[in-house]
Amino acid sequence: MTGLPFDAEAIRALAAILTETGLTEIEVAQKDSRIRVVRAPAPTQAFAALAAPPPAEAAPAAAATSAPAVSPVSEKALENHPGAVTSPMVGVVYLSPEPGAPPFVTVGQEVSAGQTLLLIEAMKTFNQIKAPRAGKVVRILVASGAPVEYGQPLLILE
Repeated sequence: MTGLPFDAEAIRALAAILTETGLTEIEVAQKDSRIRVVRAPAPTQAFAALAAPPPAEAAPAAAATSAPAVSPVSEKALENHPGAVTSPMVGVVYLSPEPGAPPFVTVGQEVSAGQTLLLIEAMKTFNQIKAPRAGKVVRILVASGAPVEYGQPLLILE
């Protein structure tokens, strides 16, 4: 043990702040002392495993697999598709509001501008991704619970 003095109450208070705010790290420095509290982020994969697509969503996935196989090159081309709705952030995508609930949209469904298409969880916040314009959902390119990157095509509207 190094014999460094520490304030257990200060550490407990900082840990409580981490829990309340959802932060993963906090540091306080004063004169020659410094306290840094770090906790592991909550595993998002646990919820993603519980939020596996319901059987109703298997039909669009099957329809996508019955279409011609999409190579990584043509997947990149989908980003430039005029009807592509792309991810505005990095996160985990969810096609329904909660596990077991029907999806926000399905292939073949007509949507109106501003209608919620899906959710992206980023930093423990669920962000609604809304239709930029009215149209028909012709293809859903992501699975519920899958991680997505900024700019990644999520679905195609025509």
